[in-house]
Amino acid sequence: MARLRFDRDGQDWPNRAASRFVRADILWHVQVMGSGPAALLIHGTGASTHSYAALAPLLARHFTVVLCDLPGHGFSEPLPSGRTNLPGMAAALAALLRALEVEPVLAVGHSAGAAIALRLCLDGAIHPGLVVSLNGALAGFGGPLARAVSPVARFLALNPLLPRFFARRARDPAVVDRLLERTGSRLDPAAAGFYRRLAADPDQVAAAFGMMAGWDLEPLLRDLPRLKVPVLLVAGARDGMVPARQAGETARRLARPEIVELAGLGHLAHEEAPDRIAALIAAAAVRHGLLPEGAP
Repeated sequence: MARLRFDRDGQDWPNRAASRFVRADILWHVQVMGSGPAALLIHGTGASTHSYAALAPLLARHFTVVLCDLPGHGFSEPLPSGRTNLPGMAAALAALLRALEVEPVLAVGHSAGAAIALRLCLDGAIHPGLVVSLNGALAGFGGPLARAVSPVARFLALNPLLPRFFARRARDPAVVDRLLERTGSRLDPAAAGFYRRLAADPDQVAAAFGMMAGWDLEPLLRDLPRLKVPVLLVAGARDGMVPARQAGETARRLARPEIVELAGLGHLAHEEAPDRIAALIAAAAVRHGLLPEGAP
């Protein structure tokens, strides 16, 4: 399968009417919706804006919601080799926010997206009043994939033929379905279909594994104690990728943490229960003065 194209593969893309393309070093696929103070949503490795298909419109009741496909993901162009690590991703996203003239008061990151949000704060690129980590991959991946992810990612990133092999394999729905099962989340067929579409794109696969191969969290973990922004750590009790206990490990490094564990939800909790996640975020935004009382 060729690289995803918005004119061909994005006809049914979630929240397509909110989509635009913005040049900021690379060409980004961006979605903007709603009104009010700005909220930045950052997806995780291997996902795209589709991951926030239901959550973004709910948050748009209170915020101007800004989200994008990370470099090499979805419909955004990839970054040059060597810039797919955490500092490189954060710097690229900071350039996009400057181009959009967006200063988020709220930053929400899922999985690896939480690490990017925190890196942006620590680097002074954004100054939100609250960061929300949704099953944040802030201490590495855990569960059954823990020992396999990094070596496999590096191997795939170094061999340009292997992402194409994986993408061909992903045309079998069972392959992606097995990966989704490991997240501990239960997705409806439409949501799972978007992940299958992404996994069948060799460039998406290469970007995801290239990102994981260069993902060194140690500098971030060392810097977390100097972060003054309050952080809400939302953890799915059924998460098979990032065990819920990691939220407690991260909290010990933070000055102003809060933990919420969600029973019955997995790594993709925001896709399983967007209403529940939106209510959590809105209530936290009220507590921290980002929204007026009664906003939820």
